[in-house]
Amino acid sequence: MTRASTALGTSGELGEGFTRPLDWLADFPAIPDGWAYLDTAATAQKPKVVIDAIARAYSETYATVHRGVYQRSADMTLAFEASRRRTAEFIGAAAPEEIIFVRGATEGINLVAHSWGGATLKPGDRILLSTLEHHSNIVPWQLIAERTGAAIDVVPLTADHRIDLDAMAAMIRPEHKLVALAHVSNVLGSVLDAPRAAAIAHSVGAKLLLDGCQAVPRMPVDVAALDCDFYVFSAHKLYGPTGIGVLWARSEILDAMPPWQGGGAMIDKVSFERTTFAPPPARFEAGTPHVVGVIGLHAAIDYVTGIGLDAIAAHEAALVRTARERLGAFNSVRLFGPEDSAGIVSFAVEGVHPHDVGTILDESRVAIRAGHHCAQPLMQHLGVDATARASFGVYNSERDIDALMHGLERVRKIFG
Repeated sequence: MTRASTALGTSGELGEGFTRPLDWLADFPAIPDGWAYLDTAATAQKPKVVIDAIARAYSETYATVHRGVYQRSADMTLAFEASRRRTAEFIGAAAPEEIIFVRGATEGINLVAHSWGGATLKPGDRILLSTLEHHSNIVPWQLIAERTGAAIDVVPLTADHRIDLDAMAAMIRPEHKLVALAHVSNVLGSVLDAPRAAAIAHSVGAKLLLDGCQAVPRMPVDVAALDCDFYVFSAHKLYGPTGIGVLWARSEILDAMPPWQGGGAMIDKVSFERTTFAPPPARFEAGTPHVVGVIGLHAAIDYVTGIGLDAIAAHEAALVRTARERLGAFNSVRLFGPEDSAGIVSFAVEGVHPHDVGTILDESRVAIRAGHHCAQPLMQHLGVDATARASFGVYNSERDIDALMHGLERVRKIFG
């Protein structure tokens, strides 16, 4: 069956009533029959088109970029920059030069913290985060706050585990220079009202950075419509390769930011007396880039846009509804996050550590994540040490939820 023929449920449309699983699973060679992979929020499996693009780049077309005068280098440079244009188009950037290739979202946030933050923040300034942030959107700000004398404030959550924007509006002050929030929580799946967060941040002149790692695989993203100032994401959560990610920022912001790493490719002229630097994006891409990773990212973007982000969002929303309904039928299971979480369901089984849940599920060929999910402050807020987390991708279906529930029955039998 072709992807087009299987992108619809038995009723002829995606939605609450679909019963026949979408057959995108066939595109993923690393998922064997009978294995329920429910850890996409950690890292997505790779479709064959991405694997093939990477293999072809290494085996047939590989060369350095931006340096060689020979034809293959020129061709690879064209492909590399085509990937930048494709990425800009994918997230609605105004120009390809606003796309900075980094190792991942973590490096992107560190780049903003040390370059923009190091040049901008001073004693008395404040940074605003939220309770549900990933460590990668906490620790870099702590490091730069320590260095610059800035301070950090934390926005609480609502009762249904969303970032409380009413509280944010009440908290924000002119001293706040940056707000950094998750677009979608990696633990709770809660979706931020990003335009409202941007309006609140901009009301005092603060910049807004969004961590889009869990958003870009699950929903259309348009940075212009979101009205943010920085946006970061990692390719490996978008069905692409590891080791490559994206930082987007408005061109006028990038133009004013100093380089944060030195080396080849990011220079204008070098002498022992003085070095001048290239304009963005080269200024922030020191050294030989992850050429093949960028090619793989391009293939991954083409893959998800070929399916359609709206279709992916509807598919995962249906799976989340089913999973929450069936998990909620267990009186020993506590669910976290809002009912309309985006592709992620975190839960705890009363009297059973999530690591034990994960181990028993693995014996049933069900792969979930168990732990604090690099969100220890959130775990403290929830009153738990860890949670179990099932997270969905395009390759999942109700069969995987069946497997999850069968595995949890084993958990109940083992632990009573």
